[in-house]
Amino acid sequence: MEAKTPSESQAILTDLVLPSETNPLNNLFGGELLARMDRAASIAARRHSRRIVVTASVNHVAFNRAIPLGSVVTVEAKVSRAFTSSMEIFIDVWTEDRESGARTKANEAIYTFVAVDETGRPIAIPPIKPETDLEKERYEAALRRKQLSLVLAGKMKPEDATELKALFA
Repeated sequence: MEAKTPSESQAILTDLVLPSETNPLNNLFGGELLARMDRAASIAARRHSRRIVVTASVNHVAFNRAIPLGSVVTVEAKVSRAFTSSMEIFIDVWTEDRESGARTKANEAIYTFVAVDETGRPIAIPPIKPETDLEKERYEAALRRKQLSLVLAGKMKPEDATELKALFA
């Protein structure tokens, strides 16, 4: 399979924060943001694999800034690394200033998706070829995150997590 770039998988979703999507402080519900991120990530995963994809895990979510009612929110998702059948999706969430149009990063997340066939069995996907410095940084870190997840789940022995060990050597 020929490698693809992260930009080939990019998915961008832009929407307003409406009253029915806010908590008593008039900020976007965290669960609503998680759903938006999941949709964007699933589109990115499908664009990369050209297969049916399922959410395998939500590895990291950082709710750094509240997103108030009426905000324009943009969710950007790209595949940061592809493994055999799974892929890590890095998601950046931006808000837009109503007057100036300036964008501020509000949140980020990392999801893992798995490509499956029509029977739900994992299927091989193309590798990723990062291009930008940020894509290369996220690509390299993805293997460490995967090894950490496998160690914590008891699916990998700590001594076999070579990328993690290299951080401490």
